[in-house]
Amino acid sequence: MARIATVKFALTSILLAVAITGPLAQARSLADRPTEGRSAVIAIIGVAELPRQGRETYELIRQGGPFPYDKDGAVFGNRERLLPPERRGFYREYTVATPGSRDRGARRIVCGGPQRAPHACFYTADHYASFRKIVE
Repeated sequence: MARIATVKFALTSILLAVAITGPLAQARSLADRPTEGRSAVIAIIGVAELPRQGRETYELIRQGGPFPYDKDGAVFGNRERLLPPERRGFYREYTVATPGSRDRGARRIVCGGPQRAPHACFYTADHYASFRKIVE
């Protein structure tokens, strides 16, 4: 009888701990974790290394537009937390056309800071799975 009570107590304790802390977390890689408290390591790419469409988009960003897509200049939330953490509204995203794609494709440039003179811009060819900082 005492053994059953001990098992019940242990199970109740585990269930209570899960209820307090939330669902069991899955193991996450370093790339999945928030960048808060650690520096994000981001590769670089030169403007000349961007695809032609990327160079064109980058030039449009520097000129302040006009942009071919309605969503260009929209706030980028950095939900993936791969870019350095900043306040909401700091980052804006722009489409890099993908030849042969029926939609906007996966390529983007995300810039932070003032729209015509951003502090930094980042290129992603895989729809925010990775970024490379654009350097002149």
